Amino acid sequence: MIWCLTAWRTVCRAAVASLFLVGVAAAQQPAAAPVESGTYRLYKFEQSIGEETYTIAREGDSLVLTDKFLFTDRGSRVPLETVFRAAADLTPRSFESNGKSSRLSTVNVDVRVPQATTPKRFFVINGYSPVAQQMLMLRYWLRHGSPVPLPILPQGNLEIRKRGVERVSVNGGTAALTRYSISGLIWGREVVWLDAKQRLVALVGNDAEFDHFEATAAGYESLLPNFVSKAAQDGMAALAEISQTLRVTQKGPLAIVGATLIDGTGRTPVPDSLVVVNNGRIVSVGARSSSRIPDGATVFDATGKTLLPGLWDMHAHFEQVEWGAIYLAAGVTTVRDVANELEFIVAVRNALREGRGLGPQMLLAGVVDGSGPTAVGVERVDSRADAERWVAEYKKAGFEQMKIYSSVKLDELREVSEAAHRAGMTVTGHIPNGMQIFQGVEAGMDQVNHIQYLLAPLPPQPPDGASRDARLQALASVDVNGPEARREIEFLKQHNTVVDPTLALYEWIYHPADQPVSTFEPGVARVAPELAQPLNNSGVPVEAVAVSRRIFDNSVAMVGALHKAGVRVVAGTDQTVPGHSLHREIELYVQAGFTPLEAIQAATVVPAQVMGLDKEVGTVEVNKRADLILLDANPLDDVHNIRTVKYVVANGVIYPTAKLWESVGFKP
Repeated sequence: MIWCLTAWRTVCRAAVASLFLVGVAAAQQPAAAPVESGTYRLYKFEQSIGEETYTIAREGDSLVLTDKFLFTDRGSRVPLETVFRAAADLTPRSFESNGKSSRLSTVNVDVRVPQATTPKRFFVINGYSPVAQQMLMLRYWLRHGSPVPLPILPQGNLEIRKRGVERVSVNGGTAALTRYSISGLIWGREVVWLDAKQRLVALVGNDAEFDHFEATAAGYESLLPNFVSKAAQDGMAALAEISQTLRVTQKGPLAIVGATLIDGTGRTPVPDSLVVVNNGRIVSVGARSSSRIPDGATVFDATGKTLLPGLWDMHAHFEQVEWGAIYLAAGVTTVRDVANELEFIVAVRNALREGRGLGPQMLLAGVVDGSGPTAVGVERVDSRADAERWVAEYKKAGFEQMKIYSSVKLDELREVSEAAHRAGMTVTGHIPNGMQIFQGVEAGMDQVNHIQYLLAPLPPQPPDGASRDARLQALASVDVNGPEARREIEFLKQHNTVVDPTLALYEWIYHPADQPVSTFEPGVARVAPELAQPLNNSGVPVEAVAVSRRIFDNSVAMVGALHKAGVRVVAGTDQTVPGHSLHREIELYVQAGFTPLEAIQAATVVPAQVMGLDKEVGTVEVNKRADLILLDANPLDDVHNIRTVKYVVANGVIYPTAKLWESVGFKP
């Protein structure tokens, strides 16, 4: 398919006859001697998953890049082959890229550049891969005056910025590397490094699934953790640079007057309230008529609005620095990150704690996995020694929890749990492959992510080795009100197990492909353009709709049964539609049988209690951290009003949410 930049639409229509597919024959011309070649090691969550090889050769007056990109992600091969032709000054002539850029994303892009109709400066690239194409893009940008923005085909505009120079020790010597940020290629920022010869030696960004993705040139592999940490620091610094322009100017204490206060405790709402904040703390709460505004305070008129505690997302994956602005824009002032790259997330958390960034308060769960074909990350636990090592590593780094992933074995699960509990940490995560929730909880898990693990043990049970269709049919056929479900719920209650169901994620996964996502998640219409296609191009085919609908209905019913029985449920999203999915999660809890206040408490005071921070945050009370949200309408009247967050107060600083959304390419 040939794509046209929006700004060029009129020109592209006139020149459409000049655009045509690049034939396979072009890639089969006799190869010339290469003038450059190289290899990149490819990583996901810092785990080595594959390799990219490239050559650059001269053919007549053209430079030709031939690139093979291949990695294996959790058992799925992701191959991509690219041929790029350019003039000697790197002005693009043609681009052909075929294969995949993630487990879920097919690439079939062929472009012949129309010389007469393109802008003076432009480049051709399709997303983050291959890495060598990004290298040539940077060379083009440097050679042609570093234009901002840089238009690209098939679509989009990039902003490339030089961010600094650093010296590193490599191959027995030192090298000076120039660091650049790239925005607009994926959602958010990439960070790349070029050496003195303009060879790209490292890339830290995200792949087409929006997961952490990295690449290093030969000889630079050992520096990967340093690159990841530096990319996080650089991103937070960039956000810190703009954060002052996003906040409301404040001097002295902040007095929020006139709002209807829902303090999150369950007390009766207070109309025409006054809440006073000073030095990031709540110092006064009450009715305006019986309270005093301090001298010199910044008075913020919130008449007609509803004031609540800031929200929590208990299933976050903060994989790009832009998530900080997204969470705040949605009214989320605390997140629990439940699996990330250690160096990246520690750098992000530390920057936020020290006021060098933009985002919510962060609690961290350190992920571990067992060895196997579907394992993720590099933190492997295959023995007691491994368990003790990684618990100690995460504890030293200030993590609050351990996160179990799907390939951990039962013995190692027990050992991680025992070591974590001795260290004063709790354990959350997946129920690993081959186990049921009873085994996971008895082995020491305090919390469980995802409602699917509660449905899986219920009859009818598919036989071992059953097909995926058979497993889905079994999930669709469970009786969430039957005796086995009641026994499971009672077991969880007795063990004080906490569940974050991620219902909004499953609603997105299981919705019919022919049903627009916007019909149940209106926030999808507001996301950044780079996110719109993968979020909207989703769902199950028509033949699977009946089964999928029953699975989701069972999931909602199970959450309602948990809540009714007194099992604590905390709201989390696993990302899905950034920011908006937490609102959808709260709405779905009301659908499951929560009252609107109970659903809001699942995203405020309950997670604060679960994480042992209820004396610090979670309700609007004196001496607590000033994490607050102001809504345009009352969510107790209609829970959908939780989407009307107009202002967020994070640690005493007030931000208009419209500016936060816009700062990362979303519509307010």
